[in-house]
Amino acid sequence: MGSPRPGAWLVLQVAAAGSLLALLLLPLAALLTSVSPSAIGAAALAAGMRAALTFTLLASAIALAVIAGLGLPLGYLLARREFRGRTLVESAVTLPIVLPHLVGGLALLFLFAPSSPLGALAVRAGLPVVQTIWGTVLVMIFVSAPYAVLASEATFRTVDERLIETARSLGASPSTAFATVTAPLAARGISAGLLLSWARSVSEIGGFLILANVVYPSAGYGGPVTSPVSVYVFSLYQIGDLPGAAAAASVLVLVAFALFVAARVAARRGSALWATVGRLV
Repeated sequence: MGSPRPGAWLVLQVAAAGSLLALLLLPLAALLTSVSPSAIGAAALAAGMRAALTFTLLASAIALAVIAGLGLPLGYLLARREFRGRTLVESAVTLPIVLPHLVGGLALLFLFAPSSPLGALAVRAGLPVVQTIWGTVLVMIFVSAPYAVLASEATFRTVDERLIETARSLGASPSTAFATVTAPLAARGISAGLLLSWARSVSEIGGFLILANVVYPSAGYGGPVTSPVSVYVFSLYQIGDLPGAAAAASVLVLVAFALFVAARVAARRGSALWATVGRLV
């Protein structure tokens, strides 16, 4: 049996891509058209929705900062260094991706419950975890950090080591070589990994239901009492307010889409930004 002709191959590609796009977009279109624009506007202005969305964006920003600070060095280490136990480290990094969401929440609860040694220490330090912003942030980091680590590892591997060696031979320090060579070439992959991590953080619900289904004011968050936005939408559905849940979910879809577009635009400029930083190093 011969290979498909170029024109037929293109048709197959377009048909496959179009089918997947339809599968992704049609449910969202059904959601957005199930409620009126005025209902979506009212949901966006509702105090509960605004509090939940603001809190979620704050918590996800903190989680993303921690993931960037800790996850990218780990990704670089896995990409550039051989060491004993590497397979175990890579397996441990990947494990949260395959675990059911509730398992992650339970694991964190046992670790940080007020009755546990670490949980009691956190309470004494004024940073309780259960039902606070820090519980939300920890859940977000647990479920989403692997995406940033794995994406950064993969993109760091694509950087030709000969380019780094050339920069070093010309007198660049390790940090200068990283800023001027590695980072610009890896910027898009890193941005994509961080974007996936942020999206996974915001979309989580299972861990929140166990560790932070209701969030009370504490150090780092002054209130009001709220919940992550995914839990807020689920709560509306659970009490039988399907129109309210649909409107709140529509707000989340639109906000997430706007942020994705902004992030993609920023990612396209990432290499230029890193190059500018590199020249200042």
